[in-house]
Amino acid sequence: MANDIKTQQSKYIALLLRHKPEAGNLVLDKEGYCNTADLIRAVKREFGKFTLEDLQDIVASDSKGRYSFNTSGSKIRANQGHSTDQVNISFKEVTPPDVLYHGTATRFLDSIYKEGLKPMSRQYVHLSKDTETASKVGERHGSLYIIYIDAKRMYEDGYKFYLSDNGVYLTKAVPTKYFMN
Repeated sequence: MANDIKTQQSKYIALLLRHKPEAGNLVLDKEGYCNTADLIRAVKREFGKFTLEDLQDIVASDSKGRYSFNTSGSKIRANQGHSTDQVNISFKEVTPPDVLYHGTATRFLDSIYKEGLKPMSRQYVHLSKDTETASKVGERHGSLYIIYIDAKRMYEDGYKFYLSDNGVYLTKAVPTKYFMN
């Protein structure tokens, strides 16, 4: 499978599993899972040939670990990043590292430094455990800026943190008083 087609298919899968399941006639349960065969049919309708092996390759090769199958492989979901109200994944509450990072574009800084980090169209603010990961996220949106977050103090002040299956730290919001830069 050509990489450009594979990338387009992966983006379409993210759209269906995170934001618009109805576009592929998919039904997501509250944990975000849909029937694997239904997802394959939806991608096949959009792109032509698409098999279970193609889907397994996309899941296995995704560097961010965006997707996971249930234990039998009969269902698949996006691990986080949902904007649809159909999904309410119960993440494990964790104690965060002392510092977490949020990669963004400089064009968003005025708003961020006025209002803090908000989930926007998603259910949670996504935070990274290292600057390398935060850089990859932020670079997608323009000129990179990394916000250092005093996660230890947030946690001590009662904010809850969760960890997704692919290692992304999640919280409902990050007020500016916890920014370290």
